Amino acid sequence: MNTPLLQTSLFETHQAANARLVPFAGWEMPVQYTGVLDEVKAVREKVGLFDVSHMGRVRVTGAGSLDYLQSLAVSDVSLLPEAGGSGQYSLLCLDNGGVIDDIIIYRLAQDEFIVVVNASNREKDLQWMRNHSAAFDVTLDDETNATGLIAVQGPDAVRMIDSLSDQELRLLPRFGLNETVLAGSQVMAARTGYTGEDGFELFCRADEAESLWNALVAAGGRPCGLGSRDTLRLEAGLPLYGHEMDETVSPYEARLGWTVKLEKPMDFSGKKALQDMKATPRRKTLVGLEMEGRAIPREGYAVQTPDGALVGSVTSGTFSPMRQKGVAMARVDSANATRGNNLQVVIRDTPHPARIVGLPFYKNV
Repeated sequence: MNTPLLQTSLFETHQAANARLVPFAGWEMPVQYTGVLDEVKAVREKVGLFDVSHMGRVRVTGAGSLDYLQSLAVSDVSLLPEAGGSGQYSLLCLDNGGVIDDIIIYRLAQDEFIVVVNASNREKDLQWMRNHSAAFDVTLDDETNATGLIAVQGPDAVRMIDSLSDQELRLLPRFGLNETVLAGSQVMAARTGYTGEDGFELFCRADEAESLWNALVAAGGRPCGLGSRDTLRLEAGLPLYGHEMDETVSPYEARLGWTVKLEKPMDFSGKKALQDMKATPRRKTLVGLEMEGRAIPREGYAVQTPDGALVGSVTSGTFSPMRQKGVAMARVDSANATRGNNLQVVIRDTPHPARIVGLPFYKNV
């Protein structure tokens, strides 16, 4: 029997707006409203709204919360101020160094955190977290269904949010967070996002998500779907779990070695393997590819040298509206990973010229 798809608290709102809904990570989610290119333009030029309530949200509380998260995350969670109000991008790794998931850890208070995980990994992550909690004084609460999460992204996002808030959220730094009343709803606003634009991710009660969404639309926000979100994050050179990383890929092979803090005082899952990996020349490197012609690269396409030697494969690829050409991230042999190198992407048995370029493909913030 097929498992019924989950629906966010904004599902009926998406239906009423004639969004195209598709299965995604066990949820029925909007892939687009007016079209991917139109929605990318809205985010790059003004402000777009994304329902990201399918992302997992786990509250971690208790006197052992910090030590517990230090034992799981590759980053140094102790760098988050005790008073709260800040977040940190991090990874969960297996003992062999493979990536279980990429996450954001928000510290709300000395002994209170929220961990945001990928929708496709929520059950796996929760089981991993629970399996490693017995030695610590912690309580884990999955708040995914009880809360909503809305991303507000674009050059006008901060101004728009400030106009609806009872606080000056424009003063928050990147990865800062604060509680505020926004359009009548009590929310936690985090200055984070996944598009390469400035903006916020708003945590709210599930039963207030619809009124908050409608207020954001009335203030000028354009509803956007997962299709434009994927294009935006790829232009910004941001990795996606299951593409640029997974349990067979180390942080160093995914351009995420900067998250790993081997010097932090507490041991953590995967530390020994990651120490060995850092000290060993890596075989594969994640690079940016820009197509020379009109071809569009897609995930899984082979990457080869001009003389036909296979050196890797595309992890994510699309047409970039900002670059007006096909772009991709690809994992290739380190010996062929020099910026400026000419490579080829094989599309339907035909090689198409590409060049290694720096990431991100587009940068605004």
